[in-house]
Amino acid sequence: MPTASTLTTRAISVAGAAATADLLAAVVSAYGTVDNPDLIGEAADIARTLPAEVREACAMEPRGLGFQVLSGFEIDDRAIGPTPARWNDVDPHRTAEWDVLMLLLAHVVGAPFGWSGQQEGRLVNNIVPSPGHETEQTGASSTVLLEPHTEDAFHPGRCHFLLLGGMRNHDRIGTTISSVREVELEPAEFVELASATVPILPDASYETNPAAGVPTAVPGANALALPTLWVGEDGLCLRYDPAYTPLGTAPERYRRAYARLSDELARHARTISLDAGEVLMIDNDVIVHGRVPFTPRYDGTDRWLKRINVRVPGRHRPPAEDFEDGYGEDVVDPSGVHPIYSVRSASR
Repeated sequence: MPTASTLTTRAISVAGAAATADLLAAVVSAYGTVDNPDLIGEAADIARTLPAEVREACAMEPRGLGFQVLSGFEIDDRAIGPTPARWNDVDPHRTAEWDVLMLLLAHVVGAPFGWSGQQEGRLVNNIVPSPGHETEQTGASSTVLLEPHTEDAFHPGRCHFLLLGGMRNHDRIGTTISSVREVELEPAEFVELASATVPILPDASYETNPAAGVPTAVPGANALALPTLWVGEDGLCLRYDPAYTPLGTAPERYRRAYARLSDELARHARTISLDAGEVLMIDNDVIVHGRVPFTPRYDGTDRWLKRINVRVPGRHRPPAEDFEDGYGEDVVDPSGVHPIYSVRSASR
């Protein structure tokens, strides 16, 4: 399995990182935390004042594999405080500058958003191992393999880009990624996987959604079958989450094709041990990501990531997605209050 040494890495210069740090300090001094509505309203303009090399480094290679790492930013391991046991135990003041960086980078790429049913609609999320969630297929798990998946695959308003920022990773725990652009399938397998055959259900991080959790043999009445593969504007794309896909309802030929796709994604998997101060940028229509198992200590030194979802205005997906209901989960606007994506008022 290829490692981080084979990745596309965009290294920010010392001068560029220092200029970025000065900007972040000034923003935090003026606005406080990332949840300040004034900051949220002005973040797009502030993002344009990031050093040119940082903004240019965010540009993904056209028709590429769909990922890259930004490196060179600095994080003070003591200043950020201990890794919290739960996402909502974080002191936002101690990580304010990193939260602002994630917000500004998201605005360089597109339009950041939150989810009504996840981490209280906040823009910048915290991904930490949490007691009681060790064996779930969510970011709060630890002791099991987090299976490769498309982020929020169940929803038509899912992100186009996912940004993961390294806060702490003393144990060099690996994030796994695989690109659909590297898989090899037979034409008949592609035809099977391009057909709308099975649904994808909400994952367990949406605890209040009645459809969330491990899928049953027969999904709910609002479950809409959807394709796993399609051809986008710049190449092959996928929508994939085997842990929340009721494959038992699919014909045998479809299950065989799905298994072949899974094998191919595993064959081309890469592992990234995301260090503090690094940002992994993922094209969510091209890359599936997961995480290797690890044993959490819950002593304040465990792995800790920041996450932000980004949509790109004008980027298209299959028209049939306009008819999906998203299981009632709404994308919320940057203030975290009003829905900006809903099947009741969908506009892509």
